[in-house]
Amino acid sequence: MKKHTTNTDVRQLQARKRKLLALLSLPPEAMPGSLAQSHYRCGSPNCHCTRDEGHPHWSLTFMSEGKKRVHNIPKARVEFIRERVNEGKAFKQGVAELMVINAQLFHLFEKRDRDNKRRGKRKAGD
Repeated sequence: MKKHTTNTDVRQLQARKRKLLALLSLPPEAMPGSLAQSHYRCGSPNCHCTRDEGHPHWSLTFMSEGKKRVHNIPKARVEFIRERVNEGKAFKQGVAELMVINAQLFHLFEKRDRDNKRRGKRKAGD
């Protein structure tokens, strides 16, 4: 029964891996990081920002060469950047899932090899 479960697991993982590989392609415009909106006060005493949450401000934050980078994003470009960041996140999630599947398959193949060796030793000793 356990052998069947392992073979089933291997087939399911391999099928998922094939599907992921077919779907995964590096989006050429993908971007790393996160897009965030914050608010600031301009300092003008007669401005509405002295009474409410302030002026909206968008930024893209990401790591590059081990350093945190923050770029200001004009309001007109927010949707463009949001789409690129989402593409990057989706790609990274797919790659991460693929690597986990590879590790799980490695574990299952190693287990199968150990089980086969044990069975071979028992048969030789009979």
